[in-house]
Amino acid sequence: MNELQREFLDIITNVRMHLEYQRALGVRSMEILPAQPLQSAIVRAPAETSLAQAQATEQPATPQAKGLGVVREELGICTRCKLSKGRTNLVFGEGAPHAALVFVGEGPGFEEDQQGRPFVGAAGQLLTDIIVKGMKLKREDVYICNIVKCRPPNNRNPEPDEIESCEPFLVKQLEAIKPKVIIALGNIAAKTLLKTGEGITTLRGKWKTYQGVPLMPTFHPAYLLRNPKDKALVWKDIQQVMTELEKNAKG
Repeated sequence: MNELQREFLDIITNVRMHLEYQRALGVRSMEILPAQPLQSAIVRAPAETSLAQAQATEQPATPQAKGLGVVREELGICTRCKLSKGRTNLVFGEGAPHAALVFVGEGPGFEEDQQGRPFVGAAGQLLTDIIVKGMKLKREDVYICNIVKCRPPNNRNPEPDEIESCEPFLVKQLEAIKPKVIIALGNIAAKTLLKTGEGITTLRGKWKTYQGVPLMPTFHPAYLLRNPKDKALVWKDIQQVMTELEKNAKG
């Protein structure tokens, strides 16, 4: 598939997501394509503690990586796990289809479920401030997604079977985007991507890798709303990411 075809599919994806949202509001719209089977591929990543080690283990991109539009089409109106029964909208992700920086969170909250967009509630506003005010980037120039695409009841943690059902699509998203850096927001994102039992307090601020891509674990914005004193720690992590992005841009 060439670049033009990928961009066209991404446009279709955005239209499809809008139509799903309108249908949830009761507006009649075109029928959404049914989900197609996707083989699960759980990717295991090493947990190096330095960026140099991370880059030394970099692997080539999977040759059969698909565009985001194709991944969204495969996901369809997903009913693969029990989370689908309680959702208002599926939250696939949004941003630049080939962003250098990807943020991966845990799962949609109430506002995200209502709007069908990731990180649009209070925690989302804080993340936007980090991107726009802190990093001096546009939100639309990065990519933002979650481990699971549907809201867990009462914002509980996603359960293992729910993560297992959804993770193959996150894998495909990251393969399609090919980011230069990934930021894992919070425990669930870091543990899932890194296949580790270590908590975010231990992991944060230390470079890891995901499929050869440098990954920075840091606290989730929702945690920062409850613990504002730790914003300084997250800013240190973000500064490391900015330095790495600058190096990539120059070289």
